[in-house]
Amino acid sequence: MTLFTEFGRYLLMIKGMFSKPENGKMYWKEFMHQCGEIGIGSLGIVVLISFFIGAVSTLQTAYQLVSPIIPRSTIAQIVRDTIILEFAPTLVCIVLAGVIGSKIASELGNMRVSEQIDALEIMGINTKTYLVLPKIVAALLTIPMLIIIAGGLGIWGGRLAGTLSGILSPQEFDTGLLNAFVPYNVFFALIKAYVFAFIISSISAFYGYHVNGGALEIGRASTKSVVVSCISILFADYILSQLLLSN
Repeated sequence: MTLFTEFGRYLLMIKGMFSKPENGKMYWKEFMHQCGEIGIGSLGIVVLISFFIGAVSTLQTAYQLVSPIIPRSTIAQIVRDTIILEFAPTLVCIVLAGVIGSKIASELGNMRVSEQIDALEIMGINTKTYLVLPKIVAALLTIPMLIIIAGGLGIWGGRLAGTLSGILSPQEFDTGLLNAFVPYNVFFALIKAYVFAFIISSISAFYGYHVNGGALEIGRASTKSVVVSCISILFADYILSQLLLSN
């Protein structure tokens, strides 16, 4: 019953976000602040992870392709599709669930414990709209951009690793990169990015917004938001793959 209770409260929170803003400038300022916190604040870790994911993918793919019949350019083709379809959207979003999700949950949890949310509600402000909606919209705007950057840097990191290690030449990598390219894979990756961005931001905001207690409960809510977000991302990844990639 606890699962259904939490899911019902989650849906009520989502429903309560959609109301007319009391002050448009105030909401816009909060939205831009969240874009900076979520997008720019996570850029460094995304760049670092993406580059090394691409590099490791190239080295491990080359290690597994031992047959002399298979051309070396196939390595680039496998690395490209792996990064676009899975590594860039899914793995990076799981990391972002820990970086962004814990921050959102702890921020809202601290505001709840310190009664700042109660003070805003007394002033007549819809706290779900003012505190939760800008975070979700900012995540929906910035996280897909981070995924695009992750995909590009992952492929570039794979190219650099393959070239420096002597596995294949830049010309061979570029040939494999362009060979049998399916633009639908990029569309699929962006669909996953938007779904995962909503999952991360909304679940983290839910657990932070409904914190009861003190500092210990804030830590528990932050941890629970990350765990539930990661599980939801993996589950959504399977559902989306089944729906959009199955023939």
